[in-house]
Amino acid sequence: MCFCLSLQEKINLILRKIIHIDMDAFFASVEQRDDKSLIGKPLVVCHDHPRSVVTTASYEARKYGVRSAMPLSQALKRCPNLLIVAPHFEKYKKVSRQVHEIFHRYTDLVEPISLDEAFLDVSENKANIVLAKDVALKIKEEIFAETGLTASAGVSYNKFLAKIASDYRKPNGIFIVHPEKSLNFIAELPIEKFWGVGHKTAETMHQMGIFTGKQLRQVSLAHLTQVFGKMGAVFYNFSRGIDERPVEAYRERKSVGCEQTFMEDITGKIKVLIELYHIVIELVKRLSKSKFEGRTLTLKIKWSATSQISRSVTTDHILRSKDDILPLAKNLLKQTEYKHRPIRLIGLSVSGEMEGKWHEGFLNFAK
Repeated sequence: MCFCLSLQEKINLILRKIIHIDMDAFFASVEQRDDKSLIGKPLVVCHDHPRSVVTTASYEARKYGVRSAMPLSQALKRCPNLLIVAPHFEKYKKVSRQVHEIFHRYTDLVEPISLDEAFLDVSENKANIVLAKDVALKIKEEIFAETGLTASAGVSYNKFLAKIASDYRKPNGIFIVHPEKSLNFIAELPIEKFWGVGHKTAETMHQMGIFTGKQLRQVSLAHLTQVFGKMGAVFYNFSRGIDERPVEAYRERKSVGCEQTFMEDITGKIKVLIELYHIVIELVKRLSKSKFEGRTLTLKIKWSATSQISRSVTTDHILRSKDDILPLAKNLLKQTEYKHRPIRLIGLSVSGEMEGKWHEGFLNFAK
């Protein structure tokens, strides 16, 4: 935690130069680039099926309230003239590789978040450019020149602020949060903009009278930790512009998972099954977003802070959909004592092989 850092270490954190690059409506923009008849028209990228979910919506479609992760049926109600374009993931991966080649011209400290976004640490960069803003502008220019696509950039001294900044001037924008202006910037932020704050956490914060970064900053560390556990310290730091997380160079993902820690231990078959269903839905979203493929499903349950179990099953097919995962998750649940013991946490992960790896995450049902 930041409280134990020396003065020099704190200065070094503030002196970091972090960029978050986010391609604008990536899948939809690639389709519009490659088919000029789609330019200027509201479209979504997904399969044309009644149960399909929107992968990406063009900016023209977003004007109608259409967004990613929305059921296609709902998107069509909002925009009756919506065009549906089937996804071409291999093409998106190819463009993503082009973009990452550009990133590596400036730094090898590149942390991919998905095909269309990444963090870059340009504190020391290959071009010896002093200002991170100038590095970001050069990257944006080269992306457009070589792919015909636009990207938005956020620049700051940590990942938390750079990520938020990249959303401020979309599309094709750049926004900088300077260290000396960060506290005022954070003070005005809606609490929903904070990393780790999903729908349920936001509701809890609203009940505590917390709606902005300024109000969050007024709550003690002890109180936040009491209510939110280990995330309490994270929220405490974020409200003060502190985020120590380094930009980590790419490592091959071994699994994709998510977990939910409950504010109060849950009991009862119906309640547990409802929570399991929500976690499955979130896992399916993450699998779709990361394009990860795996055949092993692992269930993790914490009964208390010191007691937990896991159960796994490996199938002969890729686990992608709710129909693939939910029946397996229910069967794994039956192998536990869930009917007789209160549950503190439930987690699910999909991995490429049965290796016990776990990719932790926080559910965000607001997305």
